[in-house]
This record gives sequence, C-alpha cells and structure tokens, in this order.
Amino acid sequence: MAPTALLSVSDKQGLVPLAQGLLSHGYQLLSSDGTASALATAGLPVTRVADYTGAPEILGGRVKTLHPRIHGGILARRDDAGHRADLEAQAITAIDVVVVNLYPFRQTVADPSVDWQTAIETIDIGGPAMVRAAAKNHGDVAVLTDPAQYPSFLEALAAGRLDAALRRRLALAAFQHTAAYDAAISAWLARRLDAGEDGADPVVPLRLELPVQQRLRYGENPHQRATWFSDPQAGWGAATQLQGKDLSYNNLIDLDAALATVREFGYGELPSDQAPGSSPAAVVIKHTNPCGVAEGTGVAEALQRALDADRTSAFGGIVALNVPVDAAAAALLTGLFLECVVAPEFSPGALELLATKANLRVLTLPGAAVAAAPRLQRRSVLGGLLEQEADDLALDPQPWKVVSHRQPTDQERADLDFAWRVVRHGRSNAIVVAAGGRTLGIGVGQTNRVGAARSALEMAGASAQGAVLSSDGFFPFDDTVRLAAAHGITALIQPGGSLRDADSIAACDDLGLAMVVTGRRHFLH
Repeated sequence: MAPTALLSVSDKQGLVPLAQGLLSHGYQLLSSDGTASALATAGLPVTRVADYTGAPEILGGRVKTLHPRIHGGILARRDDAGHRADLEAQAITAIDVVVVNLYPFRQTVADPSVDWQTAIETIDIGGPAMVRAAAKNHGDVAVLTDPAQYPSFLEALAAGRLDAALRRRLALAAFQHTAAYDAAISAWLARRLDAGEDGADPVVPLRLELPVQQRLRYGENPHQRATWFSDPQAGWGAATQLQGKDLSYNNLIDLDAALATVREFGYGELPSDQAPGSSPAAVVIKHTNPCGVAEGTGVAEALQRALDADRTSAFGGIVALNVPVDAAAAALLTGLFLECVVAPEFSPGALELLATKANLRVLTLPGAAVAAAPRLQRRSVLGGLLEQEADDLALDPQPWKVVSHRQPTDQERADLDFAWRVVRHGRSNAIVVAAGGRTLGIGVGQTNRVGAARSALEMAGASAQGAVLSSDGFFPFDDTVRLAAAHGITALIQPGGSLRDADSIAACDDLGLAMVVTGRRHFLH
C-alpha cells in the first residue's frame, strides 16, 4: 500500500511544493477541507478527511480531524501485531507523515483590540492533537510543523534518510511548537484576567519557553554557550536590525538597560506630540550602567550632551534614543566607536551616514512593541527562576516631602526630578550628580553609599558646584550629605527610611542644603 501523508495547515506557505514532492515519492495525500481545497486548486490529487472518515466537519469546523480513523492511523505502532490487527479491522490507513501548523493565535491576539470570541476561535484543538500524536509515535511517523522544515525534509526523503534521528529531531520541534502555542494562549488569558475583565484577583499563568529568536555566538564570555528566546511581536523580538554584526548576549543585556533608562523620558513620541514631561533624550550605557544621560531641545543636542557627560566610558558603549534619529544626530554617532544604537526610527539621511560604520549595530524598536512587552522580569537562580514586576512605575512627585528647612529652588526641583529618573537605572549602591538635564557624575555598584557618592562627585569635578545629588537608597549616616556639600552640591533627593534620617536632615540644615524624601527606594541588583 502507498504511504500516506496527512496535511492540515493554517500557514500554506510552501504547501504545494511539499505536496508535489510527496506525490513524486509515491505518497497519497489526505487533507482537511481548507488545505484540500488549496491542493485541488493546484491540480493535485487529494482525499478530503471528511470523505475518508465518513464524518463531515461539524460545529463550524471545530470538529473535523478528531476521529479514530485519523488518530488510529497516526498512533498505530507498525511493529505491534495488535495495532496492525486493529487497523485492518477498522479499515484504517496508516499515516506516515503528518504536516500540521496551527491556527494563528499569536498573530490574532497581537491586535490589542481583538475581541474575546475572535481570540477563542483561533485556539486550535485538532491541530495540536495530531501534532502530539505524531510526535509521540515518531518511531513510525515524521511530523512537520514549520514550512522552513519542508526543503530539508524533501532532501532527506529523496536520499532515503528518514531515519530515527531525523524523526526524533522533528518530534522535538513538534513538542516545542505545541508548548509555545499553549504558553501563548495561557499568557494571553492571564493578561486579560489580570486586567480585571472578570473582576477576579490576578492569576499566575502557565509559562513555558518562548520561541528561539537566535542562537548567539556565545554568552558573557566566549566559553559560554547562549541562546536568545523572545516573543517575535513584543519587546526586543520585534526589533529590526538594520546593519552591523550579529547581536551578542552582552549587547542585548546592555540594550535592555539603555531602553529602560531612556524610557524615563518617553519613548517613540515625536517632539510635537510628547506626553507631559517627556522630551528628546539620549542614554549611553556601559556594562548595564548609565554613563551619560541627557535631555535636549532636539535629538542631536540630547545626544551631544549625553556623550559629553563621560566620553571615556562612552567608548564601546550602547546608545538609546527615545525619538527618531536625524542626520545631525547620526553624524555624532559616527564620530565614536560604539557597539549598538537603538531608536524608534532613523531618517534616510541618518541611515546613509551610519552605513559608513559597517560594524555598528543599528536597531529600530517601535514604541508599540515596547508597550506590548509584559512588565514581568525573570532571572534564573540555581535550579529555579525569580520573577518580579518591573520597576517602571511613572515618576510621581506628589508624595515627595521637603524635609530640610530650605526649600529647593525651581531649578533644583527640575534637576532633582531628572536625577531621580536616572538613579534607579544604576546598579546599587547608586548615586547620580546632575544639573540642567544632564548627568555630571554617576557612581554605581559600590559596596557602600559614601563610596558611590565619592565616585560620582569626583567624576563631576568642578561641575558639581550648584548641582544636585540623588541616591537610590537611604543615607544610613550623614557622611554622604557632608561629602556632597564639600563638593558644592546644593540639593539632595533620597528615599528616606533610615533610623538615622534625622542626622542627614540636620546636616542639610547645618550646611544650607535642600533635601527631598520620596518614600520609595530603587535598588537595582
């Protein structure tokens, strides 16, 4: 009897060439209604599932392949005499190749306006059942779940190499396919329920692996293997790399830090339609820490000021900009060795200039893709995962309190606002010295707070005169306040909450400094 291939696909890319190849190797084709129509239109001989099972599609197509003649043909072990007897008794044809890809659930729910019923109807039932059955019985059945697999499968078929190793690899891909599909459904349901659609408390969704975005050259160091998993429609998975070398593990970690920082000033808006408080801003990141952050009246000015904040550290860094990049800004980017630059978009003139730096990785990341990414952050620990909400709540000055005798000036308030936005993106202990919408000195990752302050103040140098200082955590002693005053700092902002807050406040009053307490800390480990 001729071998049989079952084809039932939503994505019909490559379907006809695959079917032609199967026919040329003596296979007979069995297909569900939509796939059978596509094959018949191409003039290929095909048997419809409904004609084979004798059971018409019902419930608007919800039930069509859920039938013993289908699943018996897929699951029967060829080396089992009892299985063979059952097939013969039920007049069931053994199915040797299963080609299935699933309803486009991810694409459907990518539209935030999609209604509940439309989304539910794109949850595939029969497809995953056939894929799992074929993958389970991979000792006798080859299963294809991605059009990208078709050419190599036909090559192996022509060479007579549909061996156990190939079928196992295809089975692995099949189980990964259904796992990712179920994860997408559960994540979507969780987001809708977390949004309060049913009035219930938020739920914890089933979370399985994301699809592989890219195999990376290596991890943090060349001896470490690394893989990038990502949702292709949200976050970095939706970015477009326009030029440059492949992204590395370290590039992606630094890009994420750069994006988180620049989003403090809005992301993706043109200057004409900015949200209140947003402005063109540029961030330079080195080893996940900001080394230069600045606002400007335009993107070029913001970039110039960010680079000037610490040009030594900017060498080999990562740049993020929150508004479209024009030629003037691109000219500044070409004057320094950088690893990556990301922005919502680049003008044609900007891309022409950046093309002269062939190794520079240039990426666009739309604001919509940033907004579509979940707020949950994960980090692995030995044998497990930690998960938390991102520390990305909008800055709210309403709860802030001036605890010193002296009130900050309007300019100091603006500078404190800026410094507080930046400090939560430096690794703890973190201190930022800033003035006029630009960082002057940043101290990060220190084991004591006064050490972080000393690093930031020394970097700021003479420019610390009249500047402000922010701290991601409280001051356990008054030493940081006195050090800041000695360098010319006039106002400080910190979370408060130390048992010795009164000492730091008293030091401010003795020295004539203004101090604002926010009531919220921003550790970053």
